[in-house]
Amino acid sequence: MSCLRVLLCIFFPPLAVIDKGCGSFAIVFLLTLCAWVPGVLGALIILNKND
Repeated sequence: MSCLRVLLCIFFPPLAVIDKGCGSFAIVFLLTLCAWVPGVLGALIILNKND
């Protein structure tokens, strides 16, 4: 995971996972709407998941 991805996870989590698919984007977007911290954690988890 690059430094740019980590910064995107912190400042705008949905943008960091946009290339992981529509489902990941939607989940992180909804988590970010609920609260900022769950969105950041969700984005970090999705980005750290090995395919």
